Amino acid sequence: MALVMAAGSFVAGSTSMGGGAVAFPVMTLAFDISPSVARDFSLMIQSVGMMAASAAIVMMWVTVEKKALLWAGIGGLPGLLFGYEVLSPLLAAAVVKTLFASVVFSFGLMLWWTNRYANRFRVTTIRRFGSVVGLELFAAGLAGGIISGILGSGIDIAVFSVLVLRFGICEKVATPTSVILMGTNALAGMLWGGASGTLAAEAWDYWWVCVPVVAFGAPFGAWCMSRWRRVHIVRFICVLILVQYVGTLLILPQTPTLLAWNILVIASSLLLLRLFHQACETRRTP
Repeated sequence: MALVMAAGSFVAGSTSMGGGAVAFPVMTLAFDISPSVARDFSLMIQSVGMMAASAAIVMMWVTVEKKALLWAGIGGLPGLLFGYEVLSPLLAAAVVKTLFASVVFSFGLMLWWTNRYANRFRVTTIRRFGSVVGLELFAAGLAGGIISGILGSGIDIAVFSVLVLRFGICEKVATPTSVILMGTNALAGMLWGGASGTLAAEAWDYWWVCVPVVAFGAPFGAWCMSRWRRVHIVRFICVLILVQYVGTLLILPQTPTLLAWNILVIASSLLLLRLFHQACETRRTP
C-alpha cells in the first residue's frame, strides 16, 4: 500500500484525480478489499496528502478559482454526508466499483475530445459570476460530495469537469482548485467518520504506513503540476483514466447486468458532460 500511495499521492497533487482515484480501484480490484474500507482509507489518506498539496499550492501562489472553492465546497459537505451515511450501505460492491470507473472514464473521453484542438476556449476565472453560477457550483459540489461519500473520491473530478467543460477554465487553474476541494472534503469525511465511530479499523492500519509517503508525494506532485504545460496535464490525466478503466474491465468479472449498468453510466455521464460543454460554447457569445 505504501508503494501504491507513492504513485497515488503524486497523482493527487498533480492532477484532478485524488489519491483515492488510485487507492480505491487498487484496493477493491487488485487486493479485493471491501469498498467501505477502501472508501474510508481514501478519505483518511487524502486528508493528509491533499491537504499537504493544498498547503504547497497556497505557498507557491498557484492560481485557483476562489469562487468555485467557496460554493462547491459548501455543496460538498451535505453531499458527502448523504453519500457516506445513506447511499453507501445500499449499493452492492460490484456496482460501486463499476460506478467509479465508468464515471471517470466518461470524463476522460470528454476531456480528450474537447482538447483535440490547441486553440480551445480557455479562461482563468469564471466570467459573469452570479447567483445562477453559484447554484451550479453548489450543485457540482453536492454531486461530487455524494460520490466522495460512496467512493472516497469524486468532488475533485466533478468540479474539475464543470470548471473545464462548463466555464472553459484552463486545466492549470482547475487542477489546483480541485486538489484543494478534495483535500477539504476528505478531511471533513475523516472527521465525520472518526466522530461517529464508523471508520473501518482496517483502514487505520493502511493509513499509518502510508502517511509518511503521501505527506511528501502530494506536495511534490503539486510542485510538478505548477511547472507543467497545460497539454501535459491533460495527457497525463487521460492516460491514467484509460489505464484505470481497462484494469477494471480485466479484473472485475463482467455480468450482463454489470455491463448494462456500465453502459448506462457512461452514456448518461457523457450526455451530461456534453451539455456542460455546449453551455460553455453558448456562454462565449456576448
